[in-house]
Amino acid sequence: MNKSAHSDSAAPTFAPVRWTRLFLKSLGPGVVTGAADDDPSGIATYSVAGAQLGTSLLWTALLTWPLMAAIQMMCARIGMVTGQGLAGNIKQRFPKWLLGVCVMALLAANTINIAADLAGMADAAAMLSGLNAHLWVIVFALLISWATVRLRYHQIANVLKWLVLVLFAYPITAFVVGADWSRVVRDTLVPSVPRTRDAWSMLVAILGTTISPYLFFWQASEEVEEEKAAGQSTLAERRGATTKELALRRMDVGVGTFFSNVVMFFIILTTAITLNHHGITHIETSRQAAEALRPFAGRFAASLFTAGIVGVGFLAIPTLAGSAAYAFAETLGWRQGLDKKLKQARAFYTLILLSTAVGVGLDFVGINPVKALYWTAVINGLLAPFLLVAILIVAADKKLMQGQPSSRWAWTVVAITTVAMFAAGVAMFVV
Repeated sequence: MNKSAHSDSAAPTFAPVRWTRLFLKSLGPGVVTGAADDDPSGIATYSVAGAQLGTSLLWTALLTWPLMAAIQMMCARIGMVTGQGLAGNIKQRFPKWLLGVCVMALLAANTINIAADLAGMADAAAMLSGLNAHLWVIVFALLISWATVRLRYHQIANVLKWLVLVLFAYPITAFVVGADWSRVVRDTLVPSVPRTRDAWSMLVAILGTTISPYLFFWQASEEVEEEKAAGQSTLAERRGATTKELALRRMDVGVGTFFSNVVMFFIILTTAITLNHHGITHIETSRQAAEALRPFAGRFAASLFTAGIVGVGFLAIPTLAGSAAYAFAETLGWRQGLDKKLKQARAFYTLILLSTAVGVGLDFVGINPVKALYWTAVINGLLAPFLLVAILIVAADKKLMQGQPSSRWAWTVVAITTVAMFAAGVAMFVV
């Protein structure tokens, strides 16, 4: 039976303690997606923003939280009520060749991002251990690939939830360093409009790494995985969602995106009050960013910052590789899902492994990790609004959405975000 056919009004009233337990148990795709947003690409972009422009872009963390939450919830709703991922829904409304272009761009951007994330993790691990960074690239790639193929979805989801805790390293680092909190409050609450092309490029990069295309696909696909894990194996069983299910996911997404933007805020703040304040505005590697903190923030703060890069890489790389694989699988009709074994979804897992392997190869040709991460964020910032147009069309389609389209308020917020991202992209080229 279609899930939306069940009456929410018949649901029992939960006592506060029981409701809290249910909510905590329901935390999953939203929290994991929010945390994955603070991947080494995000860390590098926010570090460059703080080092180059100080605290002048702190206001973006306040702005991007509701925008990111609205977009991720719209993608979650699409997955929950249609019973299939984002690419599968877009394919029903747009020409297949157009979707093909989008997923190819997604795969290219994600593969470069994987390479840069591995490099960032390896640099950080080399700094902590003293071992060669190239060795760590191979170790991390093998470990992540093994876990992605061998573990089932619920096991991977549980691991990713715990990895979220590593992001607390960044708020702790900021408080260890100390800040001029009156100025921090002013720059957070009073937006400063970028005045140069570089500043506009930075704004596009921040938007691109915060509102990332790969997270759109990952969020919708993981909703499907959650439903499969609950025993809803057929498309008919997965269609529709109750009001309670949507409310719980809304809170999950809200918590995840809030946490993501808090971490973003403190990374910009930490690098602004250390690196920028002391005239260090040029960062080439994540290791350089961490080492530059040490004279001004102390060894403990620099080590926290470094450990966070390694931990969040384990969270982000499966998300990057998996999101592209989900998109390709739905576009080409492959069997797919992290709940399946390798022999059940060979093409799906092959793409994940191939993307990771190419990422490793790029690391051995001498790419600059921070520049690659930064420009990947810029590319994502330019690609995202085009995908958002497609998401808006799908979310408003009553037939595709099983009579449960996104609310007018949510649709309006995402539409405003889309226009703003188009405008920021144009400004980057014309200012």
